[in-house]
Amino acid sequence: TKQNHFKISRDKIFPNTTDVEPTTVCHVVAMPYPGRSHSNALMYVCKRLASRKSDILITFVVTEEWLGLIGSDPKPDNIRFRTVPNVIPSEHGRAKGLPCFMEAVWTKLRGPFEELLDGVVHEAPVSAIAADSLLVWATKAGNRRNIPVASFWPLSASLFSVFYHFDLIKQNGHYPFQQSGS
Repeated sequence: TKQNHFKISRDKIFPNTTDVEPTTVCHVVAMPYPGRSHSNALMYVCKRLASRKSDILITFVVTEEWLGLIGSDPKPDNIRFRTVPNVIPSEHGRAKGLPCFMEAVWTKLRGPFEELLDGVVHEAPVSAIAADSLLVWATKAGNRRNIPVASFWPLSASLFSVFYHFDLIKQNGHYPFQQSGS
């Protein structure tokens, strides 16, 4: 049939390797923003990706505290957790100091992530990084190591559009919002 026309036999490409077990061909390091909705959304995507093929390895990076929160959740065998130290404020009581928490995420989480990234490269070469869009330093870490980075945006498309066009919103006088009347 026409479909089989493009199929190429593995043993024609790799002769004498039919008895060798396949190895991991794709290793994705996933780094969510440490918030429930962000972590849950990226884990969902990782589970879907991992269920497609068994030769995909996903290293899901969380803080030690977060591993305690999600570590017992069911996941495919080709998703593994790796932790970075708790260098950010605790999940408990975070709402009281959200600006301090966000500042810590943007400044203190980068170093431990990069150290972990350098370590997992020796276990299995990293094919790509999937990082929350709010973690802009993850893109820089990938670029320095010549690792492609997929930016993950778990929020609504309309919010993304607002951020993307924020310069136009300000330029056209829509920000700051001026409430008229009482």
